Amino acid sequence: MIKNITSDIRYIGVDDPEQRLFESQYHTPEGMCYNSYVVLDEKVAVLDTSDSRTLDAWKANLQEALDGRQPDYLIVHHLEPDHASGIAEVCALYPDLQIVCSAKAQQMMPLYFDAAALTSRILAVKEGETLSLGRHTLHFVMAPMVHWPEVMVSYDDADRVLFSADAFGKFGVYDADADDWACEARRYYFNICGKYGAPVSTLLKKAAALDIQQILPLHGPVLAGEKMAEAVRLYTLWGAYEVETEGVFIAHASIHGNTAAAAGRLAEILKQKGCPKVALCDLCRDDLGEAIEDAFRYGRMVCMASSYDAGVFPPMYDFLHHLEIKAYQRRRVALVENGSWAPSAAKTMRPMLEGMKQVEVVEPVVTLRGRMKEADVPALEALADAILA
Repeated sequence: MIKNITSDIRYIGVDDPEQRLFESQYHTPEGMCYNSYVVLDEKVAVLDTSDSRTLDAWKANLQEALDGRQPDYLIVHHLEPDHASGIAEVCALYPDLQIVCSAKAQQMMPLYFDAAALTSRILAVKEGETLSLGRHTLHFVMAPMVHWPEVMVSYDDADRVLFSADAFGKFGVYDADADDWACEARRYYFNICGKYGAPVSTLLKKAAALDIQQILPLHGPVLAGEKMAEAVRLYTLWGAYEVETEGVFIAHASIHGNTAAAAGRLAEILKQKGCPKVALCDLCRDDLGEAIEDAFRYGRMVCMASSYDAGVFPPMYDFLHHLEIKAYQRRRVALVENGSWAPSAAKTMRPMLEGMKQVEVVEPVVTLRGRMKEADVPALEALADAILA
């Protein structure tokens, strides 16, 4: 798939509509795209390659875009295999090609490729250095830990384009849901980059000094105009761990459906009390990536879980573990446990949450025993008041 981004920049990325499990953990029902670009100037630069699953299609796109020209540079923004699997093959195709990457990427290159074959071809660049292609000059900006330590982005001052690596990416193929970028971009961000809010915020500050008209990420559509402005607004919120949507997220893990029924009742109570938005998630059946996304999206959360083996039902434990490793923070969380003879879920959930940065566990903790009864409703009412306070 060849697309003209500008008069000199070609999109040569590849869709993989059969990719159903990105990074072996994230569900991608619409597949995934691996973006790559070519700048055609006095000198030619190829920007990133593709995933191993799509290399044949990518090489065909590359050769079509080059139309007989020989590329001078391969810019490696990110060494992760879904973007860099073609480095050795493209170097074999074009013996005079020079690899341009960060110093950290140069150090990491032998982890993935035969170092002896590539070392003499690598040009390591630093923050603020440039590469002239003719009319176009690429300005290199280091972006460590967005979301690997070797990441850099580059800015083309002629067409005012930012090649943003994994930043501003999303799940899905290239044109999928282009008008609803935020939905899958949010799930992508918090599951992949969520731990690295501070580095993301640092990159945004650097980018603010540039006159950017288009953002070209390594996944998802090109962003321009109002869509780009909205993407930058959301990234600013997400990188700072700010609340995006006012409301309450209820995550429940129920063995036989009793805790799930209580979660539904609590959702009704919250709506009756004027909560602007209530989102429900069944941790046993719904996509975990979406649960992580919603936990960050809202400022308040209720975790409702069955007790299990003197602890908490494993789907809830797994959810909270994922929040820990993604640096969940600055939120208020209420707890509901269910246990027929020895309620134990809260004693496991509480320390996990209290170990997270600026996470407040809201009192009271509600304990249910088996099926929810009308006598339990006042406790849920009090919990709703507390989480909304």
